Amino acid sequence: MTEPDLFDSENSVLAGAKAVFGNPHAGSEAYRDTLGQLIAYYERLMRETRRLIRRSDREELEMNRLNHRLQELARELEFRATRDTLTGALNRGAIIEQAGIILAGGSLALIVLDIDHFKRVNDTLGHPVGDTVIRGVVGCLERTVQDAGMIGRVGGEEFAALVPGLSLDAAVGLAERMRLHIAGHAFAVPPGMQITASFGVSWSPRGTGFDQAYGHADAALYEAKRGGRNRVVSLTGSDLAPPLH
Repeated sequence: MTEPDLFDSENSVLAGAKAVFGNPHAGSEAYRDTLGQLIAYYERLMRETRRLIRRSDREELEMNRLNHRLQELARELEFRATRDTLTGALNRGAIIEQAGIILAGGSLALIVLDIDHFKRVNDTLGHPVGDTVIRGVVGCLERTVQDAGMIGRVGGEEFAALVPGLSLDAAVGLAERMRLHIAGHAFAVPPGMQITASFGVSWSPRGTGFDQAYGHADAALYEAKRGGRNRVVSLTGSDLAPPLH
């Protein structure tokens, strides 16, 4: 079964016009009638063409709007998948992924920190204040690191900074500036309650696994907390103390 010709009536008029044109005996009346039909169908085709163009323009605008919205949703989904909802910093999964990417191509200085006595803040002042403190700490870290690295929240009150291409000594200096920035920040807590943090720093060469790099920094953080808190400690693999029994 053949499909219907959408231009069947137009083709019929065109065939009639060709017949008149090819007939040397056709009179002026036949030419006039044929020309009138052609004009009428041409005008109708022009109207339909304009309508289709307008419709196509509307559909193109709608497609562009939908594509723009899809791009926005993709960015939003990516943000939610990689960011901590409270602070906007990278989440633990994103920190692990980014650290792996950095270590695959070069060295990485890793700084981990923990807010000192944070449980006391939550227990005495409530979780809303605790959330404000966490956001304030991330703000201090971001202002200190700026474009040199990436900040992530890897636990409740534990954070990490990834600083590629930085030496261990330079990373320790950066961590010390972080510590001072947090200690000197005006948090919304009662007078006499100071917010501080303890820091552990590690440096890892290219090809190191994230677990090893993080393990060294975490061990340094433990030493900082065991040594009195509100301090910076750095460790390499050879510096690790034997486990306590």
